[in-house]
Amino acid sequence: MVFESYVVVHNIAKRHNVGTLARSATAFGVSELILVGRRDFNSFGNHGSSNHLRFRHFHSLQDAKHFLKDKDCDICGVEITHDALPVNQHPFKKNTAFLLGNEGSGLSMKECEICDFFVYIPQYGCGTASLNVTVAASIVLHQFGVWAGFAERSRDGNKFVVAERPVKHGRRNYCTETDDSVIEEHRARRENAAHGFFEEAESSNSSSNLLDALFVDG
Repeated sequence: MVFESYVVVHNIAKRHNVGTLARSATAFGVSELILVGRRDFNSFGNHGSSNHLRFRHFHSLQDAKHFLKDKDCDICGVEITHDALPVNQHPFKKNTAFLLGNEGSGLSMKECEICDFFVYIPQYGCGTASLNVTVAASIVLHQFGVWAGFAERSRDGNKFVVAERPVKHGRRNYCTETDDSVIEEHRARRENAAHGFFEEAESSNSSSNLLDALFVDG
């Protein structure tokens, strides 16, 4: 049986993390990186790997959840909760989408509500309370790949062989959508802001506007 993994990007604060997440996702065989919120994204640090990864956009977490459930996917929150399981015990059953928490506050209540289960990464040293989100993603995605039996990529010398660039995006660092989808996005942003789903800030440099701080060209 062939299994698939997905990464869901929603509430990450640091603007360069999408690029490095894309690099890890490509290295560990992720099928799609799902953006929730805005469609534009910062790919700094991806080292060309975003050309080999399919990006998909949804306006809300519920939209993303419905898509993943249609794919027969479990949604796994990467968070230290009371019922979280160690990721090295491979508590996977089928296709899995990994939702990672914000670097400072972790997964929000809305994010936890769409998760089927949670995993955490055991630590053995005493000097830090948690890992960088991209480091955590790399460990979790590697563990899923081991469990799923993904075939190791061939090597050439001291590096892995990189494929040709098959994936093309309409505009660099942008998930192309229809005019109707753009209208729907504006409606969803107003609704989400009214419910505190994410904040609309007057300045794009505001640290409180997490999605705007993340998905910027540059």
